[in-house]
Amino acid sequence: MSDTDSPKTKFNRVMLKISGEALMGDQGYGLHPPTVERIAREVKSVHDMGVEICMVIGGGNVFRGLAGSAQGMERTTADYMGMLATVMNALAMQSALEKLGVFTRVISAIRMDEVAEPYIRRRAVRHLEKKRVCIFAAGTGNPYFTTDTAATLRANEMACEAIFKGTKVDGVYDKDPMKFDDAKRFDSVTYDEVLARHLNVMDASAIALARDNNLPIIVFSLDEPGGFKGILAGEGTYTKVHG
Repeated sequence: MSDTDSPKTKFNRVMLKISGEALMGDQGYGLHPPTVERIAREVKSVHDMGVEICMVIGGGNVFRGLAGSAQGMERTTADYMGMLATVMNALAMQSALEKLGVFTRVISAIRMDEVAEPYIRRRAVRHLEKKRVCIFAAGTGNPYFTTDTAATLRANEMACEAIFKGTKVDGVYDKDPMKFDDAKRFDSVTYDEVLARHLNVMDASAIALARDNNLPIIVFSLDEPGGFKGILAGEGTYTKVHG
């Protein structure tokens, strides 16, 4: 067994959670196909190691329900619009992955049978067992719940061993490292510390759901080439959120 095969014994099934903004590159809005393809290659490199992969992608690059609500839109309607944005992102990622030869299923919490499968837990598990990447779209199907919560919910339902949260920075800091030079990175932090110190890893309901089911969250930089694969191989810089 080579070194790159070793993560097979550590992680058999993981959830990758990324924001919609991660797909827009430097554009400031929408989808940037080269960026989508770059992330798809990162996912393929981990898939090639034999790891079963679930994904949840936010919709903030297209429409964010909370922002729409803040501008006077009715919250429930705004949230449903945000869910539809996540479906668009999931389809873009599916296209990029399948172009690389990775079989992928988009599974939507809101029925839209012409473009995605409905969420049926046992069917989704079967896809994973067949080494297909499952992209869960449309959040939980309910307004007022974020894609962070959706990712934690689906990770628990799919019996994932960890959530990998891809961000623009290489872990969890005590303050924004983009703004403060003296920001301190944590190697590990507990769920309760994240909640008490408002460390902005995921929203409170997602952290509580992960804590209640003892599901570790690994925060790493998605902008680091090979970072996702490297962390699965036990390398690189990241923060582990755990009990």
